[in-house]
Amino acid sequence: MNNFNVTIIQSDIYWENITANLAAFEEKIWKIKTPTDLIVLPEMFTTGFTMNNVDFAESMNMTTFKWMKQLSNQTGAVITGSFIIKENQKYFNRLIWMQPDGKYLFYDKKHLYRNSDEHIYFVAGQEKKIAIWKDWKFSPFICYDLRFPMWSRNISQNNEPIYDCLIYVANWPSARHIAWETLLRARAIENLSYCVGVNRIGKDEKGLEYIGGSAMIDYKGNTLFDAKNENCIQSIILNKDDLSEFRQKFPFYLDADSDMIQ
Repeated sequence: MNNFNVTIIQSDIYWENITANLAAFEEKIWKIKTPTDLIVLPEMFTTGFTMNNVDFAESMNMTTFKWMKQLSNQTGAVITGSFIIKENQKYFNRLIWMQPDGKYLFYDKKHLYRNSDEHIYFVAGQEKKIAIWKDWKFSPFICYDLRFPMWSRNISQNNEPIYDCLIYVANWPSARHIAWETLLRARAIENLSYCVGVNRIGKDEKGLEYIGGSAMIDYKGNTLFDAKNENCIQSIILNKDDLSEFRQKFPFYLDADSDMIQ
């Protein structure tokens, strides 16, 4: 497909209340006015950015996983966002990419935010993932990953970039909002890729404030949409022909430095 419709949902999050958050996000999903291909929710959208991993972890194929599977099937759109998963006695901040056909992919957050002791309570993922839907390729990441450009590098395989769109789901505090805005644009420009960042709003129980700023950036660094500090449901159509034409004219990815450079 040449055009791909991405919908972001920026919202406050009920602190450590899975039931309330699932109900709230389901209501917002059904408010999407036009058919869409992908719905992106924030990081830890069922709890907020809590370190209470034992109390709020879920197993795969349980409540939130089934909720995503059902809504994806009903809406015909991929639904993605992260929540806490327990697997083999380990805890992960895990993004699920759930497709309407019931197939799914997951990505475990690689860079754990040590200022909140996330590295103590969770296990870091070690594998980047590429999700493919309707002939588009997506590379999903989580919050703090945004600060590490080598991890999200759009490397060349057979002289072609490995993805068309970056996704960052986040709980990114307002105190570092300029970094959020700047790095989303930088990741789009340096990787010749669309970039979608979905943040939350509100204030959590730890006193951290979030002003949103969810955004969609094109491969040139242009802002296609930038949310304010408010609940927001926004859809934007991405165009692959435009992306391909720009990459053919400026194939910067062919000259990218190797990950092995010291």
